Formats: sequence, structure tokens, C-alpha cells
Amino acid sequence: MDKNKMSLTMKVLVGMALGIALGLFFNLSGLNADGSFVNTYIVDGLFLIIGKMFVNALKMLVVPLVFFSLICGVCGIGNLKTLGRVGTKSFALYMMTTAIAITLAITIAASVGIGEGMNLESTASFTGKETPPLTQVLIDIIPSNPIHAMANGDMLPLIFFSILVGISLLMVGRKASSFIEGAEIANEVMMKMVTMVMTMAPYAVFALIAKSVAELGFDLLGQLAGYVGVLVGALLIHLFVTLMIVLKVFSGLSPRLFLQKIRNAQVFAFSTASSNATIPVTLRTVTERMGVNNSVASFTVPFGATINMDGTAIMQGVATVFIANVYGLDLGITGYLTVILMSVLASIGTAGVPGVGLIMLSMVFAQVGLPIEGIGLILGVDRLMDMIRTAVNVSGDAVVTSIVAKSEGKLSLETYNDVTAGAVMVDSIHIDDAVEQELAQAVQQTHDKQ
Repeated sequence: MDKNKMSLTMKVLVGMALGIALGLFFNLSGLNADGSFVNTYIVDGLFLIIGKMFVNALKMLVVPLVFFSLICGVCGIGNLKTLGRVGTKSFALYMMTTAIAITLAITIAASVGIGEGMNLESTASFTGKETPPLTQVLIDIIPSNPIHAMANGDMLPLIFFSILVGISLLMVGRKASSFIEGAEIANEVMMKMVTMVMTMAPYAVFALIAKSVAELGFDLLGQLAGYVGVLVGALLIHLFVTLMIVLKVFSGLSPRLFLQKIRNAQVFAFSTASSNATIPVTLRTVTERMGVNNSVASFTVPFGATINMDGTAIMQGVATVFIANVYGLDLGITGYLTVILMSVLASIGTAGVPGVGLIMLSMVFAQVGLPIEGIGLILGVDRLMDMIRTAVNVSGDAVVTSIVAKSEGKLSLETYNDVTAGAVMVDSIHIDDAVEQELAQAVQQTHDKQ
């Protein structure tokens, strides 16, 4: 690797910094006023198109990547007992980190006393959503139509169906070897597509960040400084302290190396505000950068993107304390315990898409008797907070994946300890002439046989 060339991660970080700078310039200068040329043709025009196209490209990869990767993972494990052990460990760790996250958030928010004595007026309305019963969440795990689940991007039904296909292939045995080989090839093809899409990341991240910052600015942050400050503080403490302690205690791996290697996935998560859209990047990061075997990563990453909501749980804890104080309501220990339980349970059946945290928050508010319209107070800053908490969610997915892989002997310490392992250089994305000729010859031979 030529050390003089900038890695993709650095280019993405540069794109993000330039996006923040340009977005602030547009916002503070007033160039982004409603109906202006900048607002119509650049922010809501060019930047919107580039950002949406990139996010759609990532989402395009999610379903086939999860499907083929999980099939390969199950067949790679080759043992149902081991598969059950991986699933149990993953679920327990995800639930544990989510419970720790919201407990930490409530403790910090209650100690600071954010929202006390404030008279903020809601500038937006919010309509809540009824909490789905746990029975329905469990029923929905099994898809009545797997194709429909794939089309909608429903992760839990997709995971269930993919695992079932993998187990069935193991039961069929040697006759299924060609199908399994095809799935492995398809999985490799999808990972190459991820690498191709990632080459456009610096420009897409620039557009996404510039648009968000141009629209948000500093006004709303000033009005809700206490809420924003406590929420960001709690998120950063959970990411850099709690999760790193969990990683070190349960796996013995270096938190410094982990944070260095996860940056790429964090930037993607921050830009898209979607755990599901970041699945391809997270999968590539944990397998190629951290050395996790695909047999573990293919299960834990999409599973985590669906049920691991550390960042969202922190937002719920801080928002609950904030709104309760604004309205002068005392939830008491029982109320806060209910919030913790509700947040953990709600995370199981909630999709990893932008804005889902507000839906979960409405469920929590309804359960503890807080006014749903109070969510309107924090709507203005939720997009920015959503970006930060998604980065925390994705980091939690990678932490649990690394821990489970290490415990199962499915993590390459050589790869994990190599700082440059799996790093992508933008100009390294090319079609090898020898590979191209080899493929052309194979296709010609197949044609001649027919």
C-alpha cells in the first residue's frame, strides 16, 4: 500500500469536514433561505439527489448481502449447536448493552436536571404510534411471505428465513454443495459491490452532511442546549467508555485499535442515520478490517442492526427525563424502571431506519403517561441526534460481533492487530486484466460445450 495515497476513510472524513463547513456557511449567511437559489437547486436539489442516490445504493445491497452472507455463515458454522450458542451470546450482549445505555442516560439526565423550569413551546406536532404487543413482534419474526419481507427490507423475518435456508442446506448434505458454492460466489460478488459503492462515499457524505447542517444551523441547538449537551455527552460516554470496557472485559481486544478501525462505519452511519443502510459497510469493516469470520459476522451484524439500539435507548432516557421536567411531572423509580424495560423490549421489534427513535419514544411516553405532544419540542434537533446515535448503534454492533467471534475462535488476531488490514484505497478499485481474460475463457468454454 502506497503510504502517500489517502485512504478512503480519510477522504470520507475530509468530505464530512468540508460538508459541515459549507453547510454552516449556507445557514449562517442566509443563502439557504426558503425559495432561494441555493435552497432550491443546491441544498434541496443537487445535495439531496447525490445523498439519496448513495443511500439507495447502500440499501440496494442490504437484502441480497444479508441473505447470501447468512446462508454462507450458517453453512460455514456447520453445527446447529454452535449456531444456537452464537445467537444466544449475541442476543444477551445486545440486550445487556441496551439496558446499560438507557440506565446511564437516565442517571446522567436526572443528575443534571435538564428541562427544569423551562417554558419551551412546541414548534411541531407529533402523532404517536401504539406499542405493538410482544406477541405480534414474535409472530412477525416468521414471514408468511419471504419475498415480501425481502421487498420491504424487514430484517428479523429475512434473518429467520435465511438461517432456515442455511440449516436446510446442511441437512440436504453433499447434493447442496453446488448451491452453497453459488451462495459463496454471490456473497463475494456483493462484497465487491459494497467496495464499488464505497468509492463514491466522500462525495455522498459531503452532500449529506452539507444538506443537514445547512438546514439545522445553530438556532435550535441554542434553544435546546441542555437537552443536546446531555444527550451528546451520554452518547459519547457510552461509546468511548461503556462499550470499550465491555469489549476489553469480554474479549481482551484493544479498544484503541477497535476505534481506529470502526471509524469508516461510524462515518457512514452518521451520514445515513440508518443502521440498516450501514449493514454492508459494517459487515465489510468487521470481516476485512477486524478479522471476524463471516460465519459469525453474517449473523451478528444484521441481527444487531435490528435489535441493538444503544444510541436510541440513550435518546429515550434523556428525552424522557427532559420532557418530564419540562411538564413538571415526577415519574419516580417505578416510572424510570418502566422506561428501561420498555426501551429494551421496543428495540427488538423496531427497524434500523432514520427517525425510528421518535416512534419508539412515543411508545415509551404512552406507557409512562407523558404527553406525546412533548416530542414536538425535540423534533427540530432529532435529525442531528439521530445521526450521532446511529453511529453509536453501529459501534455497538461491531463490539458484540468482535466479542462473540473471539469467544468462538472465529476472529483473526493477526488481522485485528494489523492497522492497515482491509483498508481501501480509492484507486485500488479496478478490474484485473488477467482475471478478466480468465473469466472470458471460462465463459467461452461453457459456450463451446453447449
